[in-house]
Amino acid sequence: MNADKVLDAKGFACPMPIVKTKKAMNELETGQVLEIHATDKGAKADLTAWAKSGGHDLVNQAEEDDVLKFWIKKG
Repeated sequence: MNADKVLDAKGFACPMPIVKTKKAMNELETGQVLEIHATDKGAKADLTAWAKSGGHDLVNQAEEDDVLKFWIKKG
Protein backbone atom coordinates (compact mmCIF):
# COMPACT_ATOMS: atom_id res chain seq x y z
CA MET A 1 0.00 0.00 0.00
CA ASN A 2 1.42 3.38 -0.96
CA ALA A 3 1.51 6.10 1.66
CA ASP A 4 2.28 9.80 1.29
CA LYS A 5 3.80 9.89 4.78
CA VAL A 6 4.91 7.31 7.36
CA LEU A 7 4.52 7.93 11.10
CA ASP A 8 6.60 5.90 13.55
CA ALA A 9 4.62 5.75 16.82
CA LYS A 10 6.27 2.56 18.07
CA GLY A 11 7.00 2.46 21.79
CA PHE A 12 4.40 5.09 22.67
CA ALA A 13 1.43 4.35 24.93
CA CYS A 14 -2.02 5.86 24.58
CA PRO A 15 -2.77 8.66 23.89
CA MET A 16 0.51 9.49 22.11
CA PRO A 17 -0.13 7.47 18.91
CA ILE A 18 -3.38 9.44 18.44
CA VAL A 19 -1.71 12.77 19.24
CA LYS A 20 1.09 12.08 16.75
CA THR A 21 -1.39 10.82 14.12
CA LYS A 22 -3.50 13.97 14.44
CA LYS A 23 -0.42 16.18 14.03
CA ALA A 24 0.78 14.22 10.98
CA MET A 25 -2.69 14.27 9.37
CA ASN A 26 -2.77 18.06 9.65
CA GLU A 27 0.28 18.16 7.35
CA LEU A 28 -1.43 16.11 4.61
CA GLU A 29 -3.77 17.18 1.84
CA THR A 30 -7.26 15.66 1.51
CA GLY A 31 -7.02 12.25 -0.15
CA GLN A 32 -3.43 11.59 0.91
CA VAL A 33 -2.61 8.48 2.95
CA LEU A 34 -0.78 8.31 6.28
CA GLU A 35 0.86 5.02 7.27
CA ILE A 36 1.15 4.60 11.04
CA HIS A 37 3.33 2.04 12.86
CA ALA A 38 2.41 1.45 16.51
CA THR A 39 3.16 -1.14 19.20
CA ASP A 40 0.42 -0.15 21.68
CA LYS A 41 -2.36 -2.76 21.33
CA GLY A 42 -4.92 -0.11 22.27
CA ALA A 43 -4.04 1.77 19.09
CA LYS A 44 -6.17 -0.64 17.06
CA ALA A 45 -9.43 0.51 18.66
CA ASP A 46 -8.23 4.08 19.22
CA LEU A 47 -7.12 4.78 15.65
CA THR A 48 -10.19 3.11 14.16
CA ALA A 49 -12.50 5.29 16.27
CA TRP A 50 -10.40 8.42 15.73
CA ALA A 51 -10.39 8.01 11.93
CA LYS A 52 -14.16 7.52 11.85
CA SER A 53 -14.90 10.48 14.14
CA GLY A 54 -12.58 12.73 12.12
CA GLY A 55 -14.14 11.86 8.77
CA HIS A 56 -11.09 9.95 7.60
CA ASP A 57 -11.01 6.51 5.97
CA LEU A 58 -9.13 3.63 7.60
CA VAL A 59 -8.07 1.99 4.33
CA ASN A 60 -6.16 -0.97 5.72
CA GLN A 61 -4.55 -2.39 8.84
CA ALA A 62 -2.05 -5.18 9.37
CA GLU A 63 0.18 -6.64 12.04
CA GLU A 64 3.70 -7.91 11.47
CA ASP A 65 6.39 -8.69 14.04
CA ASP A 66 4.29 -7.16 16.88
CA VAL A 67 3.97 -3.87 14.97
CA LEU A 68 0.46 -2.66 14.15
CA LYS A 69 0.27 -0.87 10.82
CA PHE A 70 -2.58 1.40 9.76
CA TRP A 71 -3.24 3.28 6.54
CA ILE A 72 -5.59 6.23 6.95
CA LYS A 73 -6.75 8.36 4.03
CA LYS A 74 -7.40 11.98 4.96
CA GLY A 75 -11.04 12.95 4.52
